[in-house]
Amino acid sequence: MHITDMKRSSNRLASWSSDYFGQVGASALCCVKKREIKMRPGGPLRVTCKDYPRPDIDNTFNFLEAAALSASFRSAPRPNRPLQVVIAGAGLAGLSTAKYLADLGHKPILLEARDVLGGKVAAWKDDDGDWYETGLHIFFGAYPNVQNLFGELGINDRLQWKEHSMIFALPNKPGQFSRFDFMEVLPAPLNVGLLPAIVGGQAYVEAQDGLTVKEWMCKQGVPDRVSDEVFVAMSKALNFINPEELSMQCILIALNRFLQEKHGSKMAFLDGNPPERLCKPIVDHVQSLGGQLQLNSRLQKIELNNDGTVKHFLLANGDIVEGDVYVSAMPVDILKLVLPQEWKEVSYFKKLEKLVGVPVINIHIWFDRKLKNTYDHLLFSRSPILSVYADMSVTCKEYYDPNRSMLELVFAPAHEWIARSDEDILEATLKELSKLFPDEIADDGSKAKVLKYHVVKTPRSVYKTVPNCEPCRPLQRSPIKGFYLSGDYTKQKYLASMEGAVLSGKLCAQAILQDYSLLAAQAGQNEVVEATFA
Repeated sequence: MHITDMKRSSNRLASWSSDYFGQVGASALCCVKKREIKMRPGGPLRVTCKDYPRPDIDNTFNFLEAAALSASFRSAPRPNRPLQVVIAGAGLAGLSTAKYLADLGHKPILLEARDVLGGKVAAWKDDDGDWYETGLHIFFGAYPNVQNLFGELGINDRLQWKEHSMIFALPNKPGQFSRFDFMEVLPAPLNVGLLPAIVGGQAYVEAQDGLTVKEWMCKQGVPDRVSDEVFVAMSKALNFINPEELSMQCILIALNRFLQEKHGSKMAFLDGNPPERLCKPIVDHVQSLGGQLQLNSRLQKIELNNDGTVKHFLLANGDIVEGDVYVSAMPVDILKLVLPQEWKEVSYFKKLEKLVGVPVINIHIWFDRKLKNTYDHLLFSRSPILSVYADMSVTCKEYYDPNRSMLELVFAPAHEWIARSDEDILEATLKELSKLFPDEIADDGSKAKVLKYHVVKTPRSVYKTVPNCEPCRPLQRSPIKGFYLSGDYTKQKYLASMEGAVLSGKLCAQAILQDYSLLAAQAGQNEVVEATFA
């Protein structure tokens, strides 16, 4: 396939966020009204940048629980000796850790390997001034710690809430969609075998970690139609893999969140690029309280003392960064690369070998016209290679364009495509889009023209949630005194998501708070030793 007069991007190797937490789950329940819809070729857009009010989530149990944890950092006694905490990684986990440590009165030093904030929510501006992101990020009502974070930073108005619906492409009916509108009252979801999860609670959910989604469905006698119509899309949205691989625990955790919360499945888009609209306010807050940020500061080696504790972080540029406490907020695959040899046989770290990132591709395509067969919402493609997509020229204020569409699409599963060329990926994507937009897009380029595109490849993204991974997820406090972990792969109840990353940062800060007396005493001893040898 040849496309002329096109601007194309070089690959970006970046991490990606699995942030479609349960976005299909509730549609599998008897709690929605389903109807088919069809756009008229050449007709007006169904919805044009129509945002909805922020849902009433502030009085839900999970929101109040998250708010109480946030408040505990602000109300804790101020430390007599603030700790310098060196944090490797300025994604949401590292930023959250730094934010809540700063709230405690400590002095975080954030080290980011790249020149951009965000990690799995990073984004870049091209030569035309257009942004392209690591992934298509959705903020749910069932993200209590993320929602609290927005409120604490005073940026609630930066979330663009959409109507309470889920929209799926019909693979056998090009150009048509099925739409699930959520009812105010949610009946019991008995039709897909979910009663055991409701009755058994969290204990039952965790016990299903040994089964794949496909195995669990067969065991419960769930019809193949339900799996094909809903759970394939849900599995790919949650973890970028198919039901034959995904642990059922992942699905049940997502569904349980929606069953507990009336507004849990409501979705919002950020009103612009994540580094500036979300990450920068966190950094501003941290710096206002005495914290620091260093970009282009890649961790090369964790140097140890004779007793096996951390001596300092050695950066790729040769700089040495010392602190009282050290935190890895890097992706688990990167952490494994820099783990000291002396630690690798420790059970806590050895279990990390089971946690392996899944490959993901994100693609942005700018067209020469406004596409009509789209919505101001997240759309589920039900394509074998595309997970979800959105016309960002409609859904996002900063990317709004009344004349041209920009589709952002998640290409998953991506394991067979991650090594392919950008041209191959674009060609395959356009072929699928010709089925979703049969009147507007042709894979031979004879209809809507591609002006430019960007492909963001992530060879190792969030950890692949296959059966029996749960016991391998580490707590934030490591067995190494003064060394902690933060990241969505660590032990917390929201799995690999933006919510999981933010919560992991809070739990990491909480662990440091609990250990403060010991850490402060050790820091004081180190100062005495240094003064003696000075």
